[in-house]
Amino acid sequence: MFDSLSERLGATLKTLRGQARLTDSNIKDTLRDVRMALLEADVALSVVREFVDHVKERALGEGVMQSLTPGQALIKIVNDELVKVMGEANEELDLTTRPPAVILMAGLQGSGKTTSVAKLSRWLKERKKKSVMVASVDVYRPAAIEQLKTLASEVGAEFFPSDPSQKPLDIAQNALEQARKQAVDVLIIDTAGRLAIDEEMMAEIKDLHAGIDPVETLFVVDSMTGQDAANTAKAFNEALPLTGIILTKTDGDARGGAALSIRQITGKPIKFLGVGEKTTALEAFHPDRMASRILGMGDVMSLIEDAQHKVDHKEAEKLAKKVAKGKGFDLEDFRTQLQQMQNMGGIASLMDKMPGMGQMAGAAKNVDEKQFKRLEAIISSMTMKERLFPAVIKGSRKRRIAAGSGVQVQDVNRLLKQFTQMQKMMKKMTKGGGMAKMMRGLKGRMPPGMPF
Repeated sequence: MFDSLSERLGATLKTLRGQARLTDSNIKDTLRDVRMALLEADVALSVVREFVDHVKERALGEGVMQSLTPGQALIKIVNDELVKVMGEANEELDLTTRPPAVILMAGLQGSGKTTSVAKLSRWLKERKKKSVMVASVDVYRPAAIEQLKTLASEVGAEFFPSDPSQKPLDIAQNALEQARKQAVDVLIIDTAGRLAIDEEMMAEIKDLHAGIDPVETLFVVDSMTGQDAANTAKAFNEALPLTGIILTKTDGDARGGAALSIRQITGKPIKFLGVGEKTTALEAFHPDRMASRILGMGDVMSLIEDAQHKVDHKEAEKLAKKVAKGKGFDLEDFRTQLQQMQNMGGIASLMDKMPGMGQMAGAAKNVDEKQFKRLEAIISSMTMKERLFPAVIKGSRKRRIAAGSGVQVQDVNRLLKQFTQMQKMMKKMTKGGGMAKMMRGLKGRMPPGMPF
């Protein structure tokens, strides 16, 4: 997300380097490029105008610190204004009510609403330690009810059964009654999606809202529709009191216009981002962290949170102790590291959040994530002896491993080469000051202000 905008803004702000101060002239030229970058990212025109005006006013004002270079000063201003546009701070779900807290999910057909119900259920269970029940009132599409049942089973949420012959409000009220009986913390209601906003749809969801009085009414919208996403959310909000937005398919949206437009146009906060197809691919939306990523400064806090929640800490600790004792790094360890990386969203996701690496994330997306599965398959085709002692893998063994994993012998050779490189890196890390040396080597590629 924001790949093109990040690249354009980065190139634009570079032009100020080496200039002594901010002037009317260089600010005007820079802001013209910023305006074009935002418009190309499909940000709504009204939002672009207001954003550029605020940046210009601050850049020429007394608030600019004289000690900073022009580039740094403008980056700080642009960063602050991006945060303002997207909503200042993360707005959490309001679950401070007598259980069950009811969440009503609304959205157009194809926006990823049912999948978002499952993702949110998983997020609530894992991050907030809440028990969750889900129910579908989409009586127009029996397949949607079955889909939610399957997803509920996958994420460990309680599923309340419903039937196309029932009325949506009856289903919702029965689910609420059942959730109370079972002392469930959160009840999520998945509503019917339509191809467009119409009176019938609005009347139905208004009745639902009045009948179950949800603490949260979340609008699920496809980020790839750009500023249309913001306009759709606005129209919906005029008919129903929304409390927040879930922006889906952000992993496929290189522009990011919806994220930059939606808060300004609707007045409602983005609460979550859908960042992939898996039920683990949901992130709480933090405007300050997103602004930092747009400007290529990474998102260290989200990276830490991902590591806390998605990395197997027992495995990581075991590997650290093993390497520290000089027992070496084998192919079994290599496979574990590949799995951990996938759990954290893959190479592109990691680079996008690492300071100074944002521009490399776009290239990383071109790496076929299936390659990780292929590497795992190759290692799984080895015997335990081969994984622990890779040196024994010669010609006949390579051919057997290739046949067992459905790849060519050169693929096995490539994996062994990658493993050897990682093994060397792990050895360096165990020697005195290995990590410190590595960080010093990266210093030149880090943005200003990084503590290395």
